[in-house]
Amino acid sequence: MPPLVIAGAGLAGYTVAREFRRLDAATPVVVVAADAADFYAKPKLSNALADGKTPAELVATPAAAMAAQLNISVRAGTRITGIDVAARRIETSTGPIGYGQLVLALGADPIRLPLGGDAAADVLSVNDLADYATFRGALAGKSKVVILGAGLIGCEFANDLVGAGLDVAVVDPAAFPLGSLVPEPAGRALAAALGGAGVAWRFGRTVATVDRDGRRYRVTLDDGARLEADVVLSAVGLRPRTALAKGAGLAVNRGIVVDGELRTTAPDVFAIGDCAEIEGEVRPYVMPIMHAAKSLARTLTRQPTAVAFPPMPIVVKTPACPIVVQPVRRDLPGAWHSEPVAESLRMRFTAPDGALRGFALAGPDAVAERAALTRALTAVDR
Repeated sequence: MPPLVIAGAGLAGYTVAREFRRLDAATPVVVVAADAADFYAKPKLSNALADGKTPAELVATPAAAMAAQLNISVRAGTRITGIDVAARRIETSTGPIGYGQLVLALGADPIRLPLGGDAAADVLSVNDLADYATFRGALAGKSKVVILGAGLIGCEFANDLVGAGLDVAVVDPAAFPLGSLVPEPAGRALAAALGGAGVAWRFGRTVATVDRDGRRYRVTLDDGARLEADVVLSAVGLRPRTALAKGAGLAVNRGIVVDGELRTTAPDVFAIGDCAEIEGEVRPYVMPIMHAAKSLARTLTRQPTAVAFPPMPIVVKTPACPIVVQPVRRDLPGAWHSEPVAESLRMRFTAPDGALRGFALAGPDAVAERAALTRALTAVDR
């Protein structure tokens, strides 16, 4: 019996394996990963430092234990070099692996900015456990960190690092943090809270160069201002890994193009998680991956099931000012309305007919209303 092959051992890959096993105990399953294939919660990478967690302590379940728990084969340290859809096999650094069905759970790569300077290559990103180990090692005995990007990951790292006692500056071209995710008042509430905790913001600016300056780095902004840093961390976003799919002739746009059942344009090849573009949308967060994995498991067991995404608010792990947001499409008609809640902020996005379409909550008092507002959301095409 040809196996189900899952390319990737992150949350998406292992969740598909787990959900598949609940429905099919017999079909062989092979998980292939270039890394050690240990299971860990990737979102914890951005708040592990203040918690004092080492890379080893972040591992929830080693690869061998995952293999035993799920009755699967895990090929760790195995790099996939190609996909032959006609022969129904993947080419890897340890030899070809045939498949009956193939799931691409390849994840995404950090976007690298075109920086100048003799230390541009020293700028770090944290996208996996190995990256976190490098980052944590670079911080040993250091005090100053400059973060490029004030999106979700940049803000979470800023909160974590300042909580660990480091001197943190964040550079972003937008006017406030989380600019692509939350309305301005919520972003400014976060900026004020993290600023009060010690984060130095450089809004409306970009980084031009990163140069060595003795034992530290000199970060020069586009206006000529200079920041001193021991470590420079880039958190400007991720780009879906599509090269393997493109090389195999699969349709690729921002991500690997899939339909509602997560089928690619090749027979019996599917994609899920950060690498997938589901009916025109990339959904890189935990809850969409969990929902998609359950639907995909049914489709893989010959019960075709389109994934249906309910409202899934995004939680930003910034203890200085907790944020929960149910984003809305930029083209959705309506308006944001602010309401103070004790020392917090509640914002609702309502359509012209008054129906609730989204919300943003900032602060501990407002965040407590997440469940009620989620229930109140009107189902729309998201």
